[in-house]
Amino acid sequence: MQNIIVIPLDERPCNLRFPALLGAMTDINVILPPKDILGNKKEPAAIDRVWAFLKEHITSATGVVLSIDMLLYGGIVPSRLHDDDVETLKRRLARLEELKQDHPSVTFYAYHLIMRNPTYSSSDEEPDYYERVGREIHLRGVYEHKQAIGILSTEEEKDYARVLTTLDDASWNDYTARRQRNLALDIQSVDYVASGVIDFLIVPQDDASPYGLTAIDQQQLRKHIAEQNVTSKVLMYPGADEVANTLIARMVNHLHQRQLKVALKYTSEQGKFVIPLYEDRPLGETVKYQIMAAGGIVVQSDTDADLILIVNAPSGKMLNASEAFKKGLEYDAFRNLVEAVDHAAYWIDKKKPVAIADVAYGNGSDLDLIRLLGERELLFRVAGYAGWNTSSNTLGTVIPHGMFFASFGSSQAHLDFLSLRYVEDAGYCAVVRQATCQHVLPTLGLDYFHADGERGQVSAAVAEQLEQFISSHLVDANHDIVIRDCWMPWRRMFEVGLDTKVVKK
Repeated sequence: MQNIIVIPLDERPCNLRFPALLGAMTDINVILPPKDILGNKKEPAAIDRVWAFLKEHITSATGVVLSIDMLLYGGIVPSRLHDDDVETLKRRLARLEELKQDHPSVTFYAYHLIMRNPTYSSSDEEPDYYERVGREIHLRGVYEHKQAIGILSTEEEKDYARVLTTLDDASWNDYTARRQRNLALDIQSVDYVASGVIDFLIVPQDDASPYGLTAIDQQQLRKHIAEQNVTSKVLMYPGADEVANTLIARMVNHLHQRQLKVALKYTSEQGKFVIPLYEDRPLGETVKYQIMAAGGIVVQSDTDADLILIVNAPSGKMLNASEAFKKGLEYDAFRNLVEAVDHAAYWIDKKKPVAIADVAYGNGSDLDLIRLLGERELLFRVAGYAGWNTSSNTLGTVIPHGMFFASFGSSQAHLDFLSLRYVEDAGYCAVVRQATCQHVLPTLGLDYFHADGERGQVSAAVAEQLEQFISSHLVDANHDIVIRDCWMPWRRMFEVGLDTKVVKK
């Protein structure tokens, strides 16, 4: 069995557990660092120990999947908070050159984020001043960008003047200086692709938008990628927490010297043109990027495909799952869920793997789709399913899952990960999170950003509600889902940690 080392983006389950769970479906062994050296939200990882782990285990590895943000800053949140200078960071990253020189036969896949620029004011994952002026920092970047390209409206110009009087120089200067330092290291990562240190690089954009500081950084980096003639080896698209999964799939496909053929089926013909929440381009373009990044190729014929990917999308403006009660024609009349599920059932009966990317809503599953899959007894017959957070988070989870099913078939690991997606994406994200915030937290004197530890009354209430969700929404004639553990990884409500298992009846 070949070994792949994965250095994750941070210690949350989506970055630390998902790669291991997906890898268990394959014939490769995923090696991850121990959680206790990976930091805790704003507390950075023990960076030198992470490098030491990589150096120790690379001697037995065929490939490595590396989060550059972990290796440089100690995680995704510390990448937005650090005060390291460019030269210190470049010396730190130069350790990759030494590793590649010492292990030239090892394949190096990496990902390095463009620093995000949230539209809202919150210091939960940003510097403290972002609680006060985060919205203004974002708007100033948008207005300066639009002004530079000549599309700033009169109304925006007036608000720009307000932002300049509201936003203090110290906050703006600190924020933009850190962005420039981080961009210099993004450029260094691209240079390492050009020199052969890194074999393939993804530059994900967390909370992307068409205008503003992130878009400006993207333009500069894209220009450098073209100048270095590495356009086919460096992909840039929305995403973050799912990229390790994508690169593991690419690594497995590379080691087996195969390129899986993927056919696409949208629940709405207009769905591919929707720009998802938190992203900067039409969904259909990101889907193609995600398949290509995972080592696949899009084909037009279902018959010729190794995997059919059904993309459940709205035909117009995307809502968050918590707002599903507001849905209108773009969800009901302008798409056809029943036909898409029929399509899935037809090909599954013909032994063709069918996976479902549920991106109809942001931050949670489409419960109408879950209900239809249950009615047709397809919940545990699909090759993969995901419906969490952003559309890119979902795509980068379900595409590797579907590919592994297509290559290696069904297994206990496959069924368990399917159950995790249903319980987390449909149960927690679409239903239980909001219910807990509304009905449980107030009685405990807590709020969205402050649960009572990883395993307290909040996690117990969440587990109880998820059990109820399973019994009402995930009933299957041949399979039961068991929750073995439930915790709140960053002691807040945004994400949940779950360990689920499928028991065959």
